[in-house]
Amino acid sequence: MRRALALFSAGLLFASWFAGDRVHAQAYPNRSIRLIVPFPPGGPAAILARAIGQKLSESWGQQAVVDNRAGAGGTIGSEIAAKAAPDGYTMLMGFVGTHAINPSLYSRLPYDNVKSFEPVSLVATATIILVLHPSLPPKSVKELIAFARSRPGDLTFGSPGNGTPQHLAGELFNTMAGVKMTHVPFKGAAPAITDLLGGRISLVFSSAPPALPHVATGKLRALAVTSGKRSTVAPGLPTVAESGLPGFEVINWYGVLVPAGTAGTIVGKLNAEIAKIVSMPDVRERLSSVGIEAFSSTAAQFATFIKDETEKWAKVVKFSGARLD
Repeated sequence: MRRALALFSAGLLFASWFAGDRVHAQAYPNRSIRLIVPFPPGGPAAILARAIGQKLSESWGQQAVVDNRAGAGGTIGSEIAAKAAPDGYTMLMGFVGTHAINPSLYSRLPYDNVKSFEPVSLVATATIILVLHPSLPPKSVKELIAFARSRPGDLTFGSPGNGTPQHLAGELFNTMAGVKMTHVPFKGAAPAITDLLGGRISLVFSSAPPALPHVATGKLRALAVTSGKRSTVAPGLPTVAESGLPGFEVINWYGVLVPAGTAGTIVGKLNAEIAKIVSMPDVRERLSSVGIEAFSSTAAQFATFIKDETEKWAKVVKFSGARLD
């Protein structure tokens, strides 16, 4: 009798929990949602967040506020998201830096890239382009390597911040090409491009959105893309790998995450809505025009992807010799 009562009580507890979880999800969202972007406005993460946030607001009738929290290679914004209440009202636009590179690049992080979050969905990849100031003579990757070797330490390369894929791309370039270019970190892609336009730095491994308009007007010179294959965004540009550094590859990806402990039903609701948003023709066209390829995944697929990418980038970080504290 005691065993039967215990099983009955456990069943009631589970049913109560499940019903509460379901009711909570049905009521969600009933107030504004915050989507944290760990970089300043102007870069692909911010563009993605605003596109998704706008559609969420239209679909759910609740304002989706994009909150830019830049600094420390995305660490500051990611920590804020990790420590937020797990109620679905705080989301993070995570990316390859915050959730695959930083665990190997930093000796200590204020969050765990796996345990501190519930993955919702992958949402996009963004092309990274090697651009330099047109006052410099190199017109190809091979010429840049030769030029850098003749002036060790003189060339500077900017990035959106320490630990970003763009920073790591430059460090990997240094290692594989046998050159010494000095890294200059900025708080985002847009400030790095601004200093490059002013001739205060030599070159930038830049995401496409802030760089392409200036390439089109001749204010910057594009040499190559860092992906393993040519990009549909800039099909005329070769890859760094085919231009003199075989095996060179750095890609940028983005995904939405929520704090660990967020109800699975809420994660599922967010996943379904985001999948619908990134498949909309107007959203895909808008993002494609600035070098972003939108897509979606299941939450489980994103979780596996993060683990695989963490292992992959640990090897790249070790090979490049990059380290931050």
